[in-house]
Amino acid sequence: MPVPRSLTLVLAGGAGERLQPLTRERAKPAVPFGGRYRIIDFVLSNLWNSGLRSVYVLTQYKSQSLLDHIHSTWAMNRGLDRDQFVVPVPAQMRMGSGWFAGTADAVLQNWSLVEDHGPDLVLVFGADHIYKMDVKQMVNFHMERRALATVACIPVPLAEGKSFGIVSVDSKGRIASFLEKPANPPSMPDQPDRALASMGNYVFDAQFLQDLLINNAEAPSHDFGKDILPDLCATARLFAYDFNQNHVPGAPADGQYWRDVGTIEAYYEANLDLKAVTPQLDLYNKAWPIRSAGTGAAPTKFVFDEDGRRGMAVQSLVGGGTILAGGYVKDSIVGRDCFVDAGAEVTGSVIFDGVRIGKGARVHRAIVDKNFQL
Repeated sequence: MPVPRSLTLVLAGGAGERLQPLTRERAKPAVPFGGRYRIIDFVLSNLWNSGLRSVYVLTQYKSQSLLDHIHSTWAMNRGLDRDQFVVPVPAQMRMGSGWFAGTADAVLQNWSLVEDHGPDLVLVFGADHIYKMDVKQMVNFHMERRALATVACIPVPLAEGKSFGIVSVDSKGRIASFLEKPANPPSMPDQPDRALASMGNYVFDAQFLQDLLINNAEAPSHDFGKDILPDLCATARLFAYDFNQNHVPGAPADGQYWRDVGTIEAYYEANLDLKAVTPQLDLYNKAWPIRSAGTGAAPTKFVFDEDGRRGMAVQSLVGGGTILAGGYVKDSIVGRDCFVDAGAEVTGSVIFDGVRIGKGARVHRAIVDKNFQL
């Protein structure tokens, strides 16, 4: 099968209101994660590792931190290879007078980028989730089904279904219905306690997508989940790609990991997932690395070897440049260039870069933003 020419648009413009106060000064995809990453690093690493390296990142709200991160981590010279780039694209209000009115409007307002690239397929991916995925497998599925649009899907607990787009499929994986955040989500026929949720990742035939966006331009809503995909079910070849069938090199064959970190609780729990002896999300898999910014931080340092004054970290991730000067860290994620002073204790917490925790301080089940002094 010929390899299709593709272009990916990563939607990174959401305000992330449910993650306040972490999104008070930064876009949601720029929120730190796991001691050294940003949330957006996961989708960009997945695309890069999959060989899908023509990527525009569409930004909008409070984007400066995100733009700085993309430039320092992902930016590369397009002159060397016009098909190998990760370029941030700030909202430009090219059409109309306001911000993006929805996910479909974000793509439509930047359609000139698609026309200039001339792809056969357009991938539209979100920037808000923590996961590993070989996206090329989804593209192959799309091509094999001769689909016009393909939606990546994953089962979620039925009680959580009201937070997602919920799909139902026939025996061949064709989507029969798409309900955006229904109050009473329908369950899967073979799993009555679960619903099949859209991951917000799509593959489209480029010409088909252009026609969709033009037809949707005058609609009251300009969102893939709210009106475009629900309207397609009865007329177009719209398929669901089962994320549980995806497999990245070096990873277990089952137990696929995907987390929506859209709330403080979900974000906190996803970070602490990493401290397990064998976490579902393996950050040490060299066959599928998660790339992030290199800060030139010094090695992590544990100092003093005296009872009551021994730097120690247990069941934790500790970033480069951090010094545990007699402090004690357990069940926590500590970022780069932090300082934990003598007698201080950090338990069950997520600590961002540059935090100083003073003598005798106690931090328990907390998220501490960057550069704070406690």
